[in-house]
Amino acid sequence: MAILYALVGRGSVVLAEHSAASTNASAIAKQILDKIPGNDDTNVSYSQDRYIFHVKRTDGLTVLCMADDVAGRRIPFAFLEDIHQRFVKTYGRAVLTAQAYAMNNEFSRVLSQQIEYYSKDPNADRINRIKGEISQVRDVMIENIDKVLERGDRLELLVDKTENMQGNTFRFRKQARQFRSTVWWRNVKLIVAVIVVLLVIGYAVLAFICHGITLPSCRK
Repeated sequence: MAILYALVGRGSVVLAEHSAASTNASAIAKQILDKIPGNDDTNVSYSQDRYIFHVKRTDGLTVLCMADDVAGRRIPFAFLEDIHQRFVKTYGRAVLTAQAYAMNNEFSRVLSQQIEYYSKDPNADRINRIKGEISQVRDVMIENIDKVLERGDRLELLVDKTENMQGNTFRFRKQARQFRSTVWWRNVKLIVAVIVVLLVIGYAVLAFICHGITLPSCRK
């Protein structure tokens, strides 16, 4: 495991602790609490053989953990920040006057859970988690871009179809006008022909009538 031990204290007073392995980490941690200089906020690490003790002091509250040296500093200090926030949120101002190990029964379970999480869960590494989220966002963006491009192709195809429809409509209207014009001229010609035929028939009838009237007078 990356993190093997954790402690929360005020000054040299231990309020809660948990060990995930059988070590002398508790005794070394108490020595470190006694030797941390001053009361200023600090982030510091101490080496002991192949283990590193990481310490975060904020507003008089000290959170400490022991981790393998291969764990680096990022994950242990992310763990310390998480524990600090959980402890303050849970107990508030009570941490200022609490007796030694006053929160141990309850908060040691939280320490155990978070040690397990930060030691084994890859999502515990915030930077790697952010990288993973960025990668997911990038994949989503790429997928969305592909969809946009595909939609663009569809839009272009729709535009082409629309233009074809407009062209077909224009040609249909032109052909319709030409057809109406042809039909109109045919109707005009037919009307003219009918008028001419009627005139010829009328003329013939009039000529026949006139000839029938004048014929007897001619015999006299």
